Amino acid sequence: MAAPGITGKDGEEIMPHIDEIMKQTDNRFVNMYLLEGKNRKGGDVHYTIASRSRTEDALKIKTGENVADGVSIYALYGDAQDRVVLVRQYRYAIGRYIYEFPAGLCEEGEDFHAAAVREMHEETGLVFTPLKTDAMFEAPRFTSIGMSDESVAMVYGYAAGEPDTRFLEDSEELRVVLADREEVKRILREEWMSSQCAYQLAHFLHDAEPFAFLGA
Repeated sequence: MAAPGITGKDGEEIMPHIDEIMKQTDNRFVNMYLLEGKNRKGGDVHYTIASRSRTEDALKIKTGENVADGVSIYALYGDAQDRVVLVRQYRYAIGRYIYEFPAGLCEEGEDFHAAAVREMHEETGLVFTPLKTDAMFEAPRFTSIGMSDESVAMVYGYAAGEPDTRFLEDSEELRVVLADREEVKRILREEWMSSQCAYQLAHFLHDAEPFAFLGA
């Protein structure tokens, strides 16, 4: 049950709300916005968020819509589908390499399934075939809602071909890892990982059919 707010002079409950949004930066991939408003007790709120949106009007606060900013790709590999496609990527936010799924941003107007196919090829050189599954399994979800309105769709499927990283952008530094269950076990025990990837790999490690929960 949500905590109640306070009651104003008119007897109506005061709810948290945002009164003003001020854009702080003008970058290509991520921007900072200062939100000012009131908390549930009527006190002033000054809250900074990061967003993939280039303009104030595109913020999810404004649109009220949850459209995927990007995709994360959970792909099985090999004839026996007993390996999973990972990338070991250098991330500037932590100054080191981290294991994660291939991922990337959706281009303007691009369907996130198409984005997954494109990003898989750009990051790994592999050909990705998305699974057709219930939309509830791949709906955009928020990645770090305490600091950002970014949402990412998880796309499931199968990858084929030979790894090739020549399509990477200059700012990307990664190695493709086709991990079997023993390597996944080692990674979970020893390596830094994205939380989303670690959760899915725990299922890959123990489930004989990793995509069974999709009804595939």
